Amino acid sequence: MLVADKLNLNGIGMTSQRTRERLLGRLIDQGISSIEVLDVMRSTPRHIFLDEALAHRAYEDVALPIGHNQTISQPYIVARMTEAVLTSGPMESVLEIGTGCGYQTAIIAQLAKKIYSVERIKSLLNRAKKNLRMLRLRNIDFKHDDGSLGWKRKSPFDAIITTAAPKQIPSELLQQLNPVGGRLVIPVGGDDRQDLKLIRRDGDEYSESYLCSVRFVPLLVGQLLN
Repeated sequence: MLVADKLNLNGIGMTSQRTRERLLGRLIDQGISSIEVLDVMRSTPRHIFLDEALAHRAYEDVALPIGHNQTISQPYIVARMTEAVLTSGPMESVLEIGTGCGYQTAIIAQLAKKIYSVERIKSLLNRAKKNLRMLRLRNIDFKHDDGSLGWKRKSPFDAIITTAAPKQIPSELLQQLNPVGGRLVIPVGGDDRQDLKLIRRDGDEYSESYLCSVRFVPLLVGQLLN
């Protein structure tokens, strides 16, 4: 867990600890119950992942733009996805598809032994690296690549979290799950409807459960940007 006082990242006014506590209350009201997830959400300064003009909105429970037609995910969805993988198995090795500005990465990195994060937009990846260095998180490897391909060389993964929505679940991600209890949290669907799903692997068998309705940017295949 981060020690925000030591990092001088407490914020003031609309980014203060008091404002963060109000967000935590909303997450609890919406059903987030994992103490580990709530503690990490409390200690992670979301405002540093946003442009200065939007920092005052950091602790609202909304998604916000980060450029390149991408968003930083709504805190509830970050907490929901994290809780889903954390409470259902080990977290030795985790793959994240869609680094973005690094906020979800920061949350997971404090709960997993090792995280591998893939981002297709290089400038966003560089921004995320800068943010995460500020938080002194050192258990993260990054890759500029097509997220639909996963990161086969580092597989199998105990958990995979995907922060962009494909219309169909990429088979590569399913194959890179740990055969013993690996799980994938992923939004699936198009413009009209997206469902957040939890996929569990047991050998060659996969089970699927519905978590909630969501709205994510699409998972674009084979499109790398600088």
